[in-house]
Amino acid sequence: MRVARIVILSHLIFFLFLLNCKAQPNKEVENKVMNPQDIRKAVVAGSWYSSNPDELREEISSYLENAKLAHISGEILALVSPHAGYAYSGFTAAHAYKQVMGNRYDAVIVIAPSHREAFYGVSVFNKDGYETPLGIVPVKKDIANAIIDFHESIRFTMEGHREEHSLEIQLPFLQVAVPDLKIVPIVFWDHSWGNCKILADAITQAVKGKKVLLVASSDLYHGYSYEECKTTDNKTLQKILELKPKELCQRFENRELMACGAGGIVVAELVAMSLGADAAEIIFQTNSNDVTRSKGGYVVGYGAVAIYKKSKEPEEEKVGVESGLTDEQKNELLKIARQTIKNVLEQKAQPKPQYKYPIFKEKRGAFVTLNKHQMLRGCIGYIYGFKPLEDTIIDMAQAAAFKDPRFPPVSSEEFDDLEIEISVLTPLKEIKDVKEIEVGTHGIYLERSPNSGLLLPQVATEYGWDRETFLEHTCQKAGLPRDAWKEEETKIMIFSADIFHEEK
Repeated sequence: MRVARIVILSHLIFFLFLLNCKAQPNKEVENKVMNPQDIRKAVVAGSWYSSNPDELREEISSYLENAKLAHISGEILALVSPHAGYAYSGFTAAHAYKQVMGNRYDAVIVIAPSHREAFYGVSVFNKDGYETPLGIVPVKKDIANAIIDFHESIRFTMEGHREEHSLEIQLPFLQVAVPDLKIVPIVFWDHSWGNCKILADAITQAVKGKKVLLVASSDLYHGYSYEECKTTDNKTLQKILELKPKELCQRFENRELMACGAGGIVVAELVAMSLGADAAEIIFQTNSNDVTRSKGGYVVGYGAVAIYKKSKEPEEEKVGVESGLTDEQKNELLKIARQTIKNVLEQKAQPKPQYKYPIFKEKRGAFVTLNKHQMLRGCIGYIYGFKPLEDTIIDMAQAAAFKDPRFPPVSSEEFDDLEIEISVLTPLKEIKDVKEIEVGTHGIYLERSPNSGLLLPQVATEYGWDRETFLEHTCQKAGLPRDAWKEEETKIMIFSADIFHEEK
């Protein structure tokens, strides 16, 4: 009889994507000899983020793996991303870039504030490229030059580019997240409405007929009050969501709101709205005190925002299938999971399973996932249903809280902040014909001794994969060649999952 094994599911797909991305250098850089004098060298690598390429990619990959994927129904046209050192704002930035991972663009237009130099108008870098430890990012010169040609106040100058961190800090994330990346780097100091409007009009005209992403590089509150930081950041982010760029700009100028990259946010809204954006969503929000777990002293706010065009298509049906559990039964399982963790923290004996409902006696595979402030805090589960469902939830709640090797054990101080999610799997079914796999309904568990790999049903849906691509990525997860699913000795099993979580 097969021995059930515990597997850890933590956004597995992003490891696969990052692995593929690492092996694909930018073709535009490969095929062109660049003038070293036309390359803007990295100036904050080694201080604001790692100068070691492997360490840098590993750090970014970890942030992206643990960031939440928002359920945005539509096309993301612009992002707001912070620009502090990665130790402070890297995880928030990852939440922004996770939303566009794998997307291809004609150009990513990065709009950043000048912190060190005051100058007239707007500086658009139209030379060969920007360099980071991960390589040279080529500039999309036709778009850059079209923006420059629009108005006399827009030009190329090294002012704003020489020592500025706020633009450079975005690029390693983009290099990992966006294939064949090309950028238009823009820096400006004057965030007045007139200057923002000119720049927005220039970009709008230059990108007609092209697929672009705008990135507004900005931190939020700067000051010495933690409570004021939270209050001001909430007001700022809520105002951004209204998509009223002129009013937003006025509020920034009046200092009612705070963001060092205020002008970039206003420009991003104007351009995105000209491209059809009609909605925005806060993806993640924090501040330097929360990140360092300290109170008092200087504090900076960080937020990740997506500005997008709502999908006109009807929403897709729910991924997966129902487990046969009622809402009442799901809530009971969530209560059991929470009480189990509480019992351990309070050093109380676990009561015997009560099997309040007959379905709780059925042998089911299941995972328990713990999140804290939208961050993964633990996730462990059984693939196979070799125990009654209630027993499995009790076991996996303890394992996720106290035995996930990636995290320290959950503490009593964290308990109230935990958000519990349960995934109940249908029994695994071995198949002989891959045509039985229904993308959007089935997950895949693939095995060829001693290797195995699993991907959940929602992974294929989120990335728009067809059946063959889904199989190839599952093979990669198992450490097998991409076409191993075609071989007779490879065992393919399918399942579905019913996912539910606490409502707070």
